[in-house]
Amino acid sequence: MPISPYIADLRQKIGHAPLLLPAVCVLIFNEQNQILLHRQTDDGRWHTIGGSIEPREEPAAAAIREAKEETGLDITPARLVSVYAGPYPTYNNGDQCMLLTIAFACTLPKGAAPKIADDESLEMKFFPLDALPPLWEWDHRAILEAAKSSPTAAFY
Repeated sequence: MPISPYIADLRQKIGHAPLLLPAVCVLIFNEQNQILLHRQTDDGRWHTIGGSIEPREEPAAAAIREAKEETGLDITPARLVSVYAGPYPTYNNGDQCMLLTIAFACTLPKGAAPKIADDESLEMKFFPLDALPPLWEWDHRAILEAAKSSPTAAFY
């Protein structure tokens, strides 16, 4: 998905300087307790589903929207997993971000199958927790927190 109009407007003013953005991490597990990841077009690496929260958008609504945009799935946020600072990407065009991320464990509708639903993904796959591909530290930590099924969120 292209850059949002809100962020594009800010970038007109600040250029490539670091921009603090609220974001969501959408942790979708299947019935085998495998996590859904997608390999992104911009860096070729595996990541959790997620993205920026839009102005006036509730975090849970952002999680639902991001999951739909990236996977075609209609998920339900079930539990707050963690809140953390990171990641800190620098995009191919030089834009720098500092994300404040809210991670949600989400339920997958029975029988639903994810698909590549936008231009951000090269591949989409469920991974067993003991066979995860190389991930950003933040994604890995959020997945492990979600797998604990703790009733309380982790804060870093």
